[in-house]
Amino acid sequence: MGIMLLALPLFFSCKEVAVNNKEAEDNEIQLKATDTAQITNAKKEELPVPKLKSLEGLADTLFVRLADYSDDFVYDLRYATENNFLKAKVYDCAECYTRVKTAQALLLANKELMGKGYKIKFFDCYRPNDVQYKMWAIVPNPQYVANPVKGSIHNKGGAVDITLVTLEGEELDMGTDFDFFGKKAYHDNLDLPKSILNNRLLLKETMEKYGFWSIRTEWWHYNLGTASNDKVANFKWDCD
Repeated sequence: MGIMLLALPLFFSCKEVAVNNKEAEDNEIQLKATDTAQITNAKKEELPVPKLKSLEGLADTLFVRLADYSDDFVYDLRYATENNFLKAKVYDCAECYTRVKTAQALLLANKELMGKGYKIKFFDCYRPNDVQYKMWAIVPNPQYVANPVKGSIHNKGGAVDITLVTLEGEELDMGTDFDFFGKKAYHDNLDLPKSILNNRLLLKETMEKYGFWSIRTEWWHYNLGTASNDKVANFKWDCD
């Protein structure tokens, strides 16, 4: 009897451990399922939509490839080359994606500009957060590259770096090249030829009319005003 009495607590102790282990496993499975669902929902928001006839009816935050919705833009996506201030290629291939609402505003701005004999040319569009980390590793200076921990509006699909070209593709003189970091690139630097000031003003006034705002130190950079509260994204397009 003594042996049996000693064995009973051991039996119940083992059973209790087994139950606790089972509960822990169930809780872990539930947590994993919750995490997976959250990740899946985040990924759904980042997935680009296929080419459609129109952007109408699409959620504002979905990503689209701009070239799928217009043939009227020009591209020179510098970070897919070494022709940039980093002197490094940080994109695997050149593509211009934005959120739907950014694309809609760009289409309207470009339509107006084309009526005046010009087109928008892109140097950079949506930038995956992983690319922001690559840029930061090369130039860890917030004066030139946004800290990837916080991210930039480029990472949210709401910023573009652009210039203007004629309908024949000739670039307008903006006074400096893209990513020139100096006072000559500032919007408030009026010590420039009138033709250059007029070119910058045409771009600035048109973009502001369709909801974009500029930054003082870069004539080429425009943020969509409604994009600042969007999530930093890290979706990457396929390179064929």
